[in-house]
Amino acid sequence: MSLQSDRWIRKMAKEKKMIEPFSDGLVREVEGKKIVSYGLSSYGYDLRVSNEFKVFTNLNNSLVDPKAFVESAFVDVVAEECIIPPNSFALAKSVEYFRIPRDVLSLCIGKSTYARCGIIVNVTPFEPEWEGYVTLEISNTTPLPAKIYANEGLAQVLFYQAAEECETSYADRCGKYMGQMEITLPIA
Repeated sequence: MSLQSDRWIRKMAKEKKMIEPFSDGLVREVEGKKIVSYGLSSYGYDLRVSNEFKVFTNLNNSLVDPKAFVESAFVDVVAEECIIPPNSFALAKSVEYFRIPRDVLSLCIGKSTYARCGIIVNVTPFEPEWEGYVTLEISNTTPLPAKIYANEGLAQVLFYQAAEECETSYADRCGKYMGQMEITLPIA
């Protein structure tokens, strides 16, 4: 597997609609205002977080169970800024829709701007032929409330192209998170 460059990402975004909408270069300012950057970088793509969040609350729960996760564990927030309580987390979705080629595996890691504030972004790999909006898990590891800015950069996606296509892709096995359009809770 080899890490792919900005030229390859740009080509795949235009020819295969791998990333929509696609920003051809890092955007660091919008209407004269500095933002957490997003868009094409040297060897990756910085995705944006949308303005839709599900903030975790323990008011209705005594146990977190990935096989029986309940919607009431979250408070829905639609806003330009989201405050994540201390030592808690939120789920969100990307602004961008991704279509991963059959011979590509993508890894998504948090941006350093947030990591340096104790805010960790966790996303599983985008498997070959997975497509959809990314469900993002944003953890506030600090003892203070943490602010997340909607429509700004949150995580970087790295694209690794294999020497050959996989035998069975995510689409072939009808993966349970295929084509997700909304923030998706755990599916057992």
